[in-house]
Amino acid sequence: MNDQQKVSLIAQALEQGQGVVRLMPNWVPRSFCVPGRRMRLHPSDLYAMGAHRGGIDERWFTSTVKAENGPDTGAFEGLSFIWVDGQQVTLADAFDDRIEAFLGAEAVAKYGGWVMFAKFFDNMYPLPHHVHHNDEMAAKMGALGKPEAYFYPPQYNPTNGTFPYTFFGLEPGTTKDQVIDCLKRWDEGDNGITRLSKAYRLTPGTGWDVPTGILHAPGTMCTYEPQRASDVFSMWQSLTGDFQVVERRLLTAWVPPEYHHDYDYLLQLLDWDANVDPMFAHHHFTAPTPAVPPEQADELGYRENWIVYGSEFYSAKELTVLPGRTVTVRDAAAYGCITMQGYGRFGVHPISAPSVIRFGQMTEDEFFVTYEAARAGVTVTNLSSTEPLVLMKHFNPGNPEMPARQ
Repeated sequence: MNDQQKVSLIAQALEQGQGVVRLMPNWVPRSFCVPGRRMRLHPSDLYAMGAHRGGIDERWFTSTVKAENGPDTGAFEGLSFIWVDGQQVTLADAFDDRIEAFLGAEAVAKYGGWVMFAKFFDNMYPLPHHVHHNDEMAAKMGALGKPEAYFYPPQYNPTNGTFPYTFFGLEPGTTKDQVIDCLKRWDEGDNGITRLSKAYRLTPGTGWDVPTGILHAPGTMCTYEPQRASDVFSMWQSLTGDFQVVERRLLTAWVPPEYHHDYDYLLQLLDWDANVDPMFAHHHFTAPTPAVPPEQADELGYRENWIVYGSEFYSAKELTVLPGRTVTVRDAAAYGCITMQGYGRFGVHPISAPSVIRFGQMTEDEFFVTYEAARAGVTVTNLSSTEPLVLMKHFNPGNPEMPARQ
């Protein structure tokens, strides 16, 4: 497709969708992961990109960022596509062509564009204890820092998986020498890093805020994860569950070569005070907070909660439209959204939460809502007489309606 055809298709998508465009499922494999089988991808397609690439255990939403998956990464891996009349164009190309039409002039001037994405992460086993760089450390590798947030949707967690706990940070009193000793023992099997940490039980319908510099080993619930548009990481655990060896190169994948064995440098990846915070759960656990008064749900026809908030990098809501109701919901900023449960209409589009998705198959569950459409309000109809229609919306930085953390 040439540039003019792309421009025409982008305009067609905006016009036909009245400011709401459909997005295609965007699957990402990870070589160090085993799929948890709860993202509704068909079991036969869990290794559709090849067993050597690892299982598909992530689905990315509204992404203009290419996945960082080594030399075999596909040309468009991690990038979201707009779908219109059987044709497709990347969301990144659409933003390049019509950025102000999608995001509004103020957001473009302030943030430079769409600077976040969200994803489902679904692994059968816990991930290694790892950390994401802050801006200063990521810049040394030409990247941006990666704060992220977690929410555990009940609809995607019919089972808790093998280990519904996440290690966060380090126990108060841990010393830097203890951590360095773990890194030095990388090739001895389990380097013992999680013995210096604490695991927290995961609860569906809640989440966590995870700024840069905090060690974390995500547990085995399917997770909705808004994050900054970056894919930098450093793995700090050499063996998970006594069955999965983590290559040391994943410790230093985003570290300049001259510092691969400089442990003082590696410690700079950590926000030390945040890791040993004795009030860690108080500062980072996230319970939903109402975006509209719950007592008005019957009158309004819907409920809405903030599920990610208080971050300068992103925010997210959960919208529940009651059975048989038609509502118009307004937002202060453009957003991407993913359907969790139910079916109906979303603006001019049909909307439904799929039961099973084949790799490469189009769905009716993911959309991007432009600034003007969000401000005017999207009319949502729940066509079920019994089941709620549930969506999650993810926003760029700066949503003026986002509450602060208490």
